Amino acid sequence: MSDIIDPAVSDYLLEHCTPADDVLRDLAAETRDTFPGEAGMQISHDEGELLTMLVKLTGARLAVEIGVFTGYSSICIARGLPKDGRLLACDVSERFTDVARRYWARAAVDDRIELTLGPALETVQALSTDPVVDFAFVDADKTGYPGYYDALIPRLRPGGLMVLDNVLRGGRVLDPEHEPDVVVRDLNNRIVSDDRVESVMLPVRDGVTLVRKRG
Repeated sequence: MSDIIDPAVSDYLLEHCTPADDVLRDLAAETRDTFPGEAGMQISHDEGELLTMLVKLTGARLAVEIGVFTGYSSICIARGLPKDGRLLACDVSERFTDVARRYWARAAVDDRIELTLGPALETVQALSTDPVVDFAFVDADKTGYPGYYDALIPRLRPGGLMVLDNVLRGGRVLDPEHEPDVVVRDLNNRIVSDDRVESVMLPVRDGVTLVRKRG
């Protein structure tokens, strides 16, 4: 993956956002130690703080997360919800989410999180078609992004927000050579012309797109 920003600037960014607490630091360390080959799937702390702030700013009560991994982003989203809020967390891996469950409990947000193991698209499609979702975070298999987007938009309330991660694919969306990059590039193009939403792509880590459903 190419660096979007200089590593020194990256370190400076991390030093100038709300610092991680012991729970998040321990979770990041255990993820690196236990899953060294997959640890890169975990979001960075500054992106986690961005998620928490966006959830708070939208006043979200019902959030959906597609792609849990070891639960770092889940904690960040859940911490932005009110105490009676709910996060529907979707993943297919019990191996990763067993770690997530332990840290959700340590963070005292497990009462706000409902984990569903199975294909996320089926989980989302089973939700009411009424626009009840306030916030959605998509960070899973990239070839599945178009399906997740199409299933979530009708269920997102007017003014609701969707955040899609890894939309730059390490810069490969500029010159894609294999399927995940083509799929993400095509979705990026489709989002910007979707008159149901307004969107902005940000160079946060590997790129995030904020998609707000028009009222």
